[in-house]
Amino acid sequence: MKKAIGIDIGGTKIAAAIITESGELLKRTEVKSDPSDREKMFAQVVEAVEQVLEKSSFSWAEIEGIGVGVPGKVDRENGIAVFQNNLPWEQFPVVARLQEQFGTEQITIDNDVYMAAFAEWKAAQGKSDETFVYVTISTGISCSIIHNGSFFRGAGFAGELGLIPVLSKGANKRLEKVAAGPAIQQFAAKELQVEHLATKDVFAGYTNGLPKYQPIINEVTDNLAQGIYAISCLLDPNKLVFGGSVIVNNPFLLELIKEKLKIYQIPEQQHILDQMSISTLKQNNGVVGAGLRVFESI
Repeated sequence: MKKAIGIDIGGTKIAAAIITESGELLKRTEVKSDPSDREKMFAQVVEAVEQVLEKSSFSWAEIEGIGVGVPGKVDRENGIAVFQNNLPWEQFPVVARLQEQFGTEQITIDNDVYMAAFAEWKAAQGKSDETFVYVTISTGISCSIIHNGSFFRGAGFAGELGLIPVLSKGANKRLEKVAAGPAIQQFAAKELQVEHLATKDVFAGYTNGLPKYQPIINEVTDNLAQGIYAISCLLDPNKLVFGGSVIVNNPFLLELIKEKLKIYQIPEQQHILDQMSISTLKQNNGVVGAGLRVFESI
């Protein structure tokens, strides 16, 4: 049974896990990020890797390689984290530094959403002659496309669903600004005229049937449906899987999005409604995908 280490790097936490070539997660650990300094951030990545090996019964000799998911733009060929919104790693040579640290030549790096999408594609048993889309709704919004067994990357920045404009409250705004976690919190605080309101409280208010939260969730899900409709029109995918904390922790959103999406679609597009689902891997899709990419490159 071959094994690899998958690393999912974010602005608040770093997850590391030992993954088999079949996608089984054997051991996982998590440490806090330290985005105050590029070297401190790298030290936390090293800590995560060392912790997951220490907690397991495996040695480096049993590890085939490392897969790393990093936010933002990534130079995969040269192993460089090019640009991120929430990390101090502009032009940071991640692969070279990990090779130097651990003496492991086999290291694969990619954008974190692409890593998660690969795990979801495998979990959904995606076919090599279909179009598969993974959409993450969390602190930000993004998507990744696997078409005919390969990632569709465009010129290198494809999948930035959060940048697509949608009509919200009578004005065109980027989807991420009106439907991601922080945007929901800000929108609800403004509508309800309160200063302190957590995103989770907005969803709790809705599920508890409180009338004041109904129009807020209605607006958010309509915004999301507009974004998904753009995907439906441009790609006509065979399968679409949602991930990210906003929708994974609030699965009722899926049916609301479907209802609104159906209004926008013509009948020939509605096949996707039965092929939309929420991740079963949840918060582990990033590390699982990173680990799997050591064994299979697409």
